[in-house]
Amino acid sequence: MGISDLIASFLQESLEEAENGVLEVQRNDLAQRFNCVPSQINYVMSTRFSPERGYIVESRRGGNGYIRITRVQVDRQTLLMHVINSLGDRVDLPSARAILSNLVQSGALSEDVGRALLAAVGDKALGAVLRENRDAVRADIMKQVLILQV
Repeated sequence: MGISDLIASFLQESLEEAENGVLEVQRNDLAQRFNCVPSQINYVMSTRFSPERGYIVESRRGGNGYIRITRVQVDRQTLLMHVINSLGDRVDLPSARAILSNLVQSGALSEDVGRALLAAVGDKALGAVLRENRDAVRADIMKQVLILQV
């Protein structure tokens, strides 16, 4: 198990024990506890505790900086709309893969739709598109298909 997995497991367990589904931790304390740099904590926050996974993360940097993680339950439509609105103009393939995986894991997309959409936005499917334009086309395809899922 890697350091990111250890940090994520610790935070998940702590969140389950926290009152009201809200956990507040000091970034530096976590970094010291796991003997890592604070940026590793940031990485775990952005990859494991994203809105697509049902979390809101608030962060304050500095000497008294903290991270507040709130577990939220959103309906499928709200989650899909959040993803659509957060996609932006460009999406690279690793990000598309992560987003679709999160949507399937959360139940917002069926596995079949997730796999089909991943195939549609993959580099093989976009082979005729100039490499520098693929991320923009990928974002457009994802938005359009996700809008049909709402």
